[in-house]
Amino acid sequence: MEVDLAKITLRPFKLEDADDLLLFAGDDQVTNYLRWQTLSSKQEALDHIKDVCIPHPWRRSICIDNCSIGYISIFPFSGEEDRFKANIGYGVAVKYWGHGIATKAVKMAVPQFFADFPDVVRLEAFIDAQNLGSQRVVEKTGFQKEGMLRKYVYMKGKLRDMFIYSFLSTDLPANP
Repeated sequence: MEVDLAKITLRPFKLEDADDLLLFAGDDQVTNYLRWQTLSSKQEALDHIKDVCIPHPWRRSICIDNCSIGYISIFPFSGEEDRFKANIGYGVAVKYWGHGIATKAVKMAVPQFFADFPDVVRLEAFIDAQNLGSQRVVEKTGFQKEGMLRKYVYMKGKLRDMFIYSFLSTDLPANP
């Protein structure tokens, strides 16, 4: 399957995305490295959109021809000491793995997010040490690997090692 990366768009989630969300968020392969549980019904997908996606400060649907095939989420921290940083996460339907879609989505999202949240100077990506595909995504998009956090997260019944990556607002290319 060939994917035209020029067709990739990011937009806020809508309730009408429930069926599409269920296709990828209902897949254990996709949610294996995510903190949230695999969705199992259209009602769970609707609730997730209503309760998580729509009120989220910066969560976008990754779309092809306005059809949701994944998500990208950047969560800015709050409080005086932490308001300068945010965490990024993403997921894409399995049938689109290996086509550059997540890389393209991250490349689109990072400058948009920094424009929307000018006080944030640091994005952090915590990537499971076993998730080689996601490591490649952040490396291709300019994130710097800072190190491994051993036994850092207890997720889905096991302790996991995580790599921490960062991207600074000053890492963005200068505007011509």
